[in-house]
Amino acid sequence: MTDTLTDHCFVTVQHAGTPAGRRIDIDVGGVPVPTYFAEPRNSSLDCPPRKIILYFPDVFGAFYPNSQLLQDYFATQGFTVLGIDYFFGDSYALHVNDPNFDRPTWREKSIDQAKTFTPGWVEAVKQKYGIEGVKYFAVGYCFGAPYVFDQGETGLLAAAAVAHPTALTLDSVLKSKAPVLFSCAEIDDAFKPDLRRSVEDALSAKKATYYFQIFSGVSHGFATRADPSVENQRWAKEECARSIVQWFKRFSE
Repeated sequence: MTDTLTDHCFVTVQHAGTPAGRRIDIDVGGVPVPTYFAEPRNSSLDCPPRKIILYFPDVFGAFYPNSQLLQDYFATQGFTVLGIDYFFGDSYALHVNDPNFDRPTWREKSIDQAKTFTPGWVEAVKQKYGIEGVKYFAVGYCFGAPYVFDQGETGLLAAAAVAHPTALTLDSVLKSKAPVLFSCAEIDDAFKPDLRRSVEDALSAKKATYYFQIFSGVSHGFATRADPSVENQRWAKEECARSIVQWFKRFSE
């Protein structure tokens, strides 16, 4: 349905800040899957989390500073956040300045790893935090968007959100049971206007609960890799994050 990764998927401006979260490992069949973990400041062992965001990152990974800071922001809003590193330490962030990097081979390897480990990672998170009294949400950026809809299909999610998605199929979107927010860029070769409108038409015909927002003057990747020195990009990035928080809070009670 949507195109696979495009050149915009691999362009970034690194953001400044000090991450507040930490790395944990989630065991999946004996394999430790690196995971970025951020929690609200008032968290305690006596008060287990009740609102959990599963964070599916773009090609720069859950441990890229931009992603860490974004996950930290979600945590300040009352959510426990777990970001999967399905790149196992080999995100594109390590190769961004290598003109000879074999991107297609890396992409295929990364997709295989994500498909292999993401379902077990989610199951392990569920085992760790439980289901009773817990609301799960998922957000996916670019590369991570399909895994949001995979979980939406299972019925796990109270709500879902994706920003500038890639590699979606209409079938996967329609099978998802979760209310979904689409945060979209005006300029996006991976989620072009005709594809975006066809998804909206299909969701409308299904009578699904959905919300589309489209930001003018920004490109694919704005939600995680915008240039904060450009006012329009900075505002779009921040408004996207705020909107996701409000969307999830709507379904958190």
